[in-house]
Amino acid sequence: MPSKARKALSDNLSDIDKLLELHTSEGGGGRGRRYDLEVLNKSAIVLICSYWEAYCEDIAEEALEHILNHLTSSDSLPLEIKKIISKELKKDNNELSVWEVADGKWKQYLAARLETLKEERNRRLNTPKTSNIDDLFEKSIGLKNVSSKWRWSKRLTVQGARDKLDKFIELRGEIAHRGKPANSVKKVQVTDFRQFIEKLAAKTGGSVNSHVKSVTGTPLWQ
Repeated sequence: MPSKARKALSDNLSDIDKLLELHTSEGGGGRGRRYDLEVLNKSAIVLICSYWEAYCEDIAEEALEHILNHLTSSDSLPLEIKKIISKELKKDNNELSVWEVADGKWKQYLAARLETLKEERNRRLNTPKTSNIDDLFEKSIGLKNVSSKWRWSKRLTVQGARDKLDKFIELRGEIAHRGKPANSVKKVQVTDFRQFIEKLAAKTGGSVNSHVKSVTGTPLWQ
C-alpha cells in the first residue's frame, strides 16, 4: 500500500494526463509544433513542479508523524529532530521550559509543534530544487542526502537526475515569473517531466521508508 503522499501525487498527475489528452485531441498526434497549444505545455510544467513540491512536503510530514507515533524513547530520535527540540527550548525565556520534555514528554512537546514545523519546512522549500529537497528531508526527519538515491537506469546518473530536476525547476521559474521561457515548451518535455517526477518520487519515497524503518523498526508502508 503506497503512502498517502504518493497516492496524492498520482491523483495530481492524472491532471497532467488530461492536459496531454487535450493537446492531442486539439492538435493531433503527428509531428510538428502547435504554437497555439503551447500554453497547455507551459501550464503542465508549472503544475508538475507544484505537485513535486507538495509530494516532498507531504511525505516528510507523514514520516515525521510516523516517527512520533512509533518511537518509545527519545534516544532513537534522528539528530536533526533533537536539534529542533533544543532550539525551541533555548528560545524560551522560561527557565522551567526544560521540564516540558522531561519524563518522556518530548513526544507530546514535538507533536504539539507539528503544524509550526510544517510551516517552517514549507517556507524553506521555496523552490523544489535538489539542494532544497536534500535540506528538507535532513532537517525534518534526519534523512541526509536523499538525492543520492536518485538513480534507476544506467543512462541516468545521480548527478544527471539532480541536474535534470534543477533544469525543469528553472524552466518553471521562467514560465511563472516571465510568462515566456527563452525557448518554446514542447509536449515531449511535459511527457518526459511527468515520467521523471513519478520515478523521482518512487526513489525518494523508498529512501524515506527505509530511513523511517531504521529509526522506528516499522516502515511507513509495506
